[in-house]
Amino acid sequence: MTEYKLVVVGAGGVGKSALTIQLIQNHFVDEYDPTIEDSYRKQVVIDGETCLLDILDTAGQEEYRQAFTHFYSQFAMRDQYMRTGEGFLLVFAVNNAKSFEDISMYREQIKRVKDAEEVPMVLVGNKCDLPARAVEIQQAQEVAKQYGIPFVETSAKTRQGVDDAFYTLVREIRKDKEHRGKAKPKRNKFPLIPKRKHCTLL
Repeated sequence: MTEYKLVVVGAGGVGKSALTIQLIQNHFVDEYDPTIEDSYRKQVVIDGETCLLDILDTAGQEEYRQAFTHFYSQFAMRDQYMRTGEGFLLVFAVNNAKSFEDISMYREQIKRVKDAEEVPMVLVGNKCDLPARAVEIQQAQEVAKQYGIPFVETSAKTRQGVDDAFYTLVREIRKDKEHRGKAKPKRNKFPLIPKRKHCTLL
């Protein structure tokens, strides 16, 4: 069974834990409890393949600051999960413009730690059930297009788009693996035998 390591990142209070718990346990967590780091596992079938999702729900910037007074500890922990993750959900809340602005920072951190220009990611606009919006769909679609990644709107409360967000990320990881596999140089099936040099005596 293939295992996929997914990491959920975004500012504090955007609903990262609520999205993850809705996927894993099929219920909505209403109260806000700042997460430091939680991990969840769930077996699912995506496009006919049975796979195991290993999901790491991470802290926003604020929770890190509250939990760690030492600068190095804060970023060492973040670098560690970014190194081990295969794909990332970049989550913002549609009623919070600042959380949307923060997305570029998370993306750059991931690229820096992974030392790669292209990393499997999905942009997720959560809390789309709320009537008041600070980020329009077109804005998010434009940023996703600029990054070359999919965009999914979700509501952890109604479960809208929740499966889609995580499953889309798995598909992005699969595409990335296929691309990397094709990019590897092909080895010659038969070893090349060096030609013997002949010298002519006059």
